[in-house]
Amino acid sequence: MAAISSPLAVPTARRELPGDLAMWCFILAELAVFGIFFITYAFARSANVAMFDESQQHLNRTFGLVNTFILITSSYFVVRAVESIRHDRGQACARWLGAAIACGALFLVLKVVEFVAKYEAGITMSTNTFYMFYLFLTFFHFMHVILGMVILGAIALKARAGGYSRASHAGAETGAAYWHMVDLVWIVLFPLIYVLH
Repeated sequence: MAAISSPLAVPTARRELPGDLAMWCFILAELAVFGIFFITYAFARSANVAMFDESQQHLNRTFGLVNTFILITSSYFVVRAVESIRHDRGQACARWLGAAIACGALFLVLKVVEFVAKYEAGITMSTNTFYMFYLFLTFFHFMHVILGMVILGAIALKARAGGYSRASHAGAETGAAYWHMVDLVWIVLFPLIYVLH
């Protein structure tokens, strides 16, 4: 007699993380580092709220908001790139990644404009505690964006050369995971530094 399967039976197939496990460990480590910095910022701010609020008024929130939109858009492009390679469309994947890299470049340009404006106003990391955190955290993130663009560029070149396929594209997923981490950090960084009082 055939066994009757229960309608409440749970599927046994395991869902694995996309990409490489080592990259996920690296991402978690990076998020932990940023998390420690964010917590330290919050404690420092609570010790001198007035100074932090006054200094914050001199940041360019419009640039910060535009950069948020740019990075969210770039993450959408990366999602489309991974979806393309999952359907054996290497050229389309490379084009989507090119668009994401262009977004990253625009983000960097706007940040450089901000940094130059602060430098010309005589603001440095030694100006006060708020600017120390602002310049350190945003520059630290800035460097992560550059690394992410290099990773996406390498993936785009490999995808264009036919190096990925429907069956083998873990490298593309790994790079995408890193880029999404960079995006996520900014989504937390922007309101924390630019907006919250």
